[in-house]
This record gives sequence, structure tokens and C-alpha cells, in this order.
Amino acid sequence: MKDHKNSKTRAIFIAGWQGHCPRCRQGRMFRTWLKIQDSCETCGLDYRFATPDDGPAFFSLCFVAFPLLFFVVWLQVVFELPVPLVFAIAVPLMAIGCLLPLRPIKGWLVASQYLNQSVEAGTEKLWSDMHARENAEKRDEADS
Repeated sequence: MKDHKNSKTRAIFIAGWQGHCPRCRQGRMFRTWLKIQDSCETCGLDYRFATPDDGPAFFSLCFVAFPLLFFVVWLQVVFELPVPLVFAIAVPLMAIGCLLPLRPIKGWLVASQYLNQSVEAGTEKLWSDMHARENAEKRDEADS
């Protein structure tokens, strides 16, 4: 059991970090920097299940921005740097530090949703009904 859990965790991190499909590990997960494909070009996995929403930004802020903020405040207090210099150091450092991990974090969240078969509690039927209507409307438009 432990080996299965470790292999699942490893698969989540590898798929997320590399931006590959969590099912086949071959196709690309992302169309652009943060935009997820509609489906995997290799295995056809439909990415509509993927709802990372604001998760990547939250984790980026928690694990990057807050520690950097404490570091910048420490720089200011210990070295008594001029405020414009502190801003010149802090703004690019925080921008780059928060933007760079967004894609791997989003990939990890999508891979985790797929491999753990996550769905929102109580909304699976509603979600499928909504998408069934969408797909029916698209079919009707295509038939016209």
C-alpha cells in the first residue's frame, strides 16, 4: 500500500512539473503558459475535470511571497537600506518568485485531481447535467 501511495505521489509531481498528461504521461497538459488543453493530444483525456482555479496563486503566495516578504523586511531592518532600493529589490524578486512556480503548481493540482479522482462534493450530477446540455447544444448547432 505504501509503495502505491508513493508511486502515485511521484506520478503527480512528475506530471505536474513536466506539464504532461497525468494519464499517459506523454501529451502536453498546457496549451499556453497557464492555459490547459481541451484534451490530451496523445490519449484523448478530457481536461474538463480540471478545476485548479485559484489554487496555484494561493500556494505561490503562501510558499513564496510570504517568506520573501519576511526576507525583504529583514533586509530593511538589519541593513537600513533606503526604501526605494528595498522596492527595487523586492518587487522583481516577488514578481518572478510568484510567477515562475504557477505552472508546475497548476500541473500538480490537475494531476492530483485526476489521479485521486477528485470532484466537488455533491455537484457531480449538476456538473454533468450542465455539460450534457452544452454538448447537446453544440451537436444541434453542428447539425443545422
